[in-house]
Amino acid sequence: MRWTSFLLLLILLGLPASLRADNRPNVLVILCDDLGYGDLECFGHPSIKTPHLNQLAAEGIRLTSCYSAAPVCSPSRAGLITGQTPTQLGIYDWIPAGSPMHVQKQEPTVARLLKDAGYQTGLFGKWHCNGKFNSAEQPQPGDMGFDYWFATQNNAAPTHANPTNFVRNGKEVGPTEGYSCQVVAGEASKWLEHRDPAKPFFALVTFHEPHEPIASPAALVETYPDADKKGEALYYANVTNMDRAVGSLMETLKRLKLQDNTLVLFTSDNGPETLDRYPNAWRSHGSSGPLRGMKLHIYEGGIRVPGIVRFPGHVPVGIESDLPVCSLDILPTCCELAGVELNDTSKLDGTSLVGMFEGKTIQRDKPLFWHYYRAYGDGKVAVRDGDWKLVALWDQGEVKPGAAYKKGDYPLIAGAKFTKFELYNVTEDIGEKENVASQHPQVVARLKKALLAKYATATANAPDWFSEAK
Repeated sequence: MRWTSFLLLLILLGLPASLRADNRPNVLVILCDDLGYGDLECFGHPSIKTPHLNQLAAEGIRLTSCYSAAPVCSPSRAGLITGQTPTQLGIYDWIPAGSPMHVQKQEPTVARLLKDAGYQTGLFGKWHCNGKFNSAEQPQPGDMGFDYWFATQNNAAPTHANPTNFVRNGKEVGPTEGYSCQVVAGEASKWLEHRDPAKPFFALVTFHEPHEPIASPAALVETYPDADKKGEALYYANVTNMDRAVGSLMETLKRLKLQDNTLVLFTSDNGPETLDRYPNAWRSHGSSGPLRGMKLHIYEGGIRVPGIVRFPGHVPVGIESDLPVCSLDILPTCCELAGVELNDTSKLDGTSLVGMFEGKTIQRDKPLFWHYYRAYGDGKVAVRDGDWKLVALWDQGEVKPGAAYKKGDYPLIAGAKFTKFELYNVTEDIGEKENVASQHPQVVARLKKALLAKYATATANAPDWFSEAK
């Protein structure tokens, strides 16, 4: 059943007052890595089996206009935890080990705000918000509000099978047994079992799957005999294995009688990896479905991702919503649910979705905004407002996509000039096939003004990590 945003807003149930008192809701955010818009069975994949996520969607809302904060991992994660456009944080690209780039300690995060309000907070999985991981030289997850953390700097190493690079609360864990998603879900489940039951919790579970280097259980690989391309069955099994880990988390909530007062949000950090970008990506058979582009694109395939929200008794079940939402919305949504007043919202780019739960119209003060200077092609910036999406192209040519921020890149970012603009009605034209800029000059002018203003604000105080001491 498909509802328009307007009908959804009218019919969604209101939140009881108890959620703003002692019985505040728990929050579980599940973030996948490089999971494409079309990679789940409930989002139309013809082969991959995801029964637990199918059930999650059947018990809540399938979000068909759900966006990440960026088309690449570190900026997307920085945006999720801060509610801010990653560029204004200085998180311009993925963060290699040892890089000076990091989310700075003074930035408010959803974990710190909720922790200060009495929540227990935990991070489980991929961190990727600093280069000097588990070092006093840069803030670590514990400095950013997570009072318990079990994480890696970037990918599970050497692969998803028996990873050896986890750190728990500052101490190296060493070899682990099992596949990364099960290791992560198991750690989160243990934390949930031993937490203080008198306090609400915020848990951020960040699976490494299905990012390379992919490893999948042989028994699951064998369930995809028709996947005959090199690495295809490995990828399909990897998504199914992640689905099993989601199922184990939901079973933990049920066993601990937490499922009825826990808001569960499931999404991905960006679109799917491409096969030809680097040699080890031969297992990356992700799908962006009907969307244009993939990871590292500013077009929909890079930023529109699967989204599911489950909140029993507070949102309808088994429906579909085309309301544009973004991972930037997680911080203000969680804060409103927890009764946390945000004194300064001037830097926030997300919007609380609680109004949607209460049947009110959501008003964004500014359009959704994305920037990635190393995106494929000339399209580097985009905004979405309602049905409309404007893509801004620059005149610098293509900078090697996904190569990471380097010395000398900052002038490209700070001095960017945008010479052409493309306009798409992404409600009617989800694949961005028809540029209708010439037919709607007033829409272009309005969105161009908003885009350039936000770009100027985002870059005004953003750091150059290779010339400033940070």
